[in-house]
Amino acid sequence: MGTNVSNLLYLITIVTFILALRYLSNPAHARRGNQIGAVGMLLAIVVTWVKTGGTSWWALAVAMLIGGGFGAFAARRVKMTAIPQMVALFNGVGGGAATLIALAELHRLLPPPGKPTLDILIAIALSGLIGAISFTGSLIAFAKLQELIKGRPITYPGQKIVNLAVLAACVGLGAALAAGVQDQWLLWAVVAGGALFGVMFVLPIGGADMPVVISLLNAFTGLAVAVGGFELENNVLIVSGMLVGASGTLLTLKMGAAMNRSIANVLFGAFGQVSEGAAAIAAGSDGGTVRSASAEDVAVMLAYAHKVVFVPGYGLAVAQAQHDVRQLADLLEAKGVEVTYAIHPVAGRMPGHMNVLLAEANVPYTQLKEMDDANPEFSRTDVAVVVGANDVVNPDARNNPGSPIYGMPILNVDDAQAVVVLKRSMNPGFAGIENPLFYNPKTVMLFGDAKESITKLIQDVKTL
Repeated sequence: MGTNVSNLLYLITIVTFILALRYLSNPAHARRGNQIGAVGMLLAIVVTWVKTGGTSWWALAVAMLIGGGFGAFAARRVKMTAIPQMVALFNGVGGGAATLIALAELHRLLPPPGKPTLDILIAIALSGLIGAISFTGSLIAFAKLQELIKGRPITYPGQKIVNLAVLAACVGLGAALAAGVQDQWLLWAVVAGGALFGVMFVLPIGGADMPVVISLLNAFTGLAVAVGGFELENNVLIVSGMLVGASGTLLTLKMGAAMNRSIANVLFGAFGQVSEGAAAIAAGSDGGTVRSASAEDVAVMLAYAHKVVFVPGYGLAVAQAQHDVRQLADLLEAKGVEVTYAIHPVAGRMPGHMNVLLAEANVPYTQLKEMDDANPEFSRTDVAVVVGANDVVNPDARNNPGSPIYGMPILNVDDAQAVVVLKRSMNPGFAGIENPLFYNPKTVMLFGDAKESITKLIQDVKTL
């Protein structure tokens, strides 16, 4: 294949990646974005295979069948509650692939007469280091989300100093490799140190901050892939890696802004630690009273309301109740009730988790309101129904300077005329923080599994 032809096809691939990102920015077109991106990736693989003189087409087909088959199986079989874990795991695979490319490329170039240039050696060291950090960091994020490791921060005295020392050692070894000490064991040491740093980097971060961590690690993987493109002199890898890195970085910054916290505070502040006796605090140490309601009472509130806003959280994903919420919303709309959904940017366990969840239930995109659009509407809302959300509706973020989440923008559900909270128990949320909303005189609690509670509400609304 000629250079001009391959470059033209690579340009087409790059355009498809940009279009894919554009479409993925809107839930209404996200599926098309995935399809366009997949076509572009297939084109990039075939062009690269032909350009490099690959002849074993059967080997390429087998590799794509195995990888594509596993991806399709995972995407179809993994439950919506486990999508964040799958995203973290797949992101780690990308980082690991960048690391393997760095190791393979150095092995190909050494010993002389390969004599790699300084820029190639720097690229190899960087992709090996960043890819290893992303690989192990993503595995720890996966383990925390899967609850194989406790979600609370795991810390010890002097941890930040140790982390800095490990990272400095990795940078020093990479610099030695680039400076002329061209031994493969140096890169292996850099990779091992990066893998260790990835573990120590994510362990101190609380489970409540995993959405931010996942998007940051995604940016790391993109950067590692882009640097790998310089190693292989492949423009598609460079551009696609930078697209992933840039989008992951922007998403990380936006999520930090959504919590009114700096990225440094997220990474080094150990937020998410469950406070001692949090459950006891949540039981109402300030003398507040929790009012529980029956499904029949809540059904009457909803059926005779003018406007109802559903506020989804991770509990909705756990209960797999998104289809039931949609059915309940359809019943209310048939009775003339205006229904919308208020989405907090960091609700759930990954960026856009609630959007993905509701899109699966074919909720009309026009009904999905982001936080800035949803908050002004709560004052004219008759009933706000909180389904499995906790920290993102906690008034302490506005009113209590001593709260760990003070200053974080929240959904102002307490501005509604009435609030219904669907919750299994009075245990605190993922961050382990007391929520005074539950004791607000306007709030009633509907205890039980969210799916079962909504099913009862559907039955009772039908009888009204």
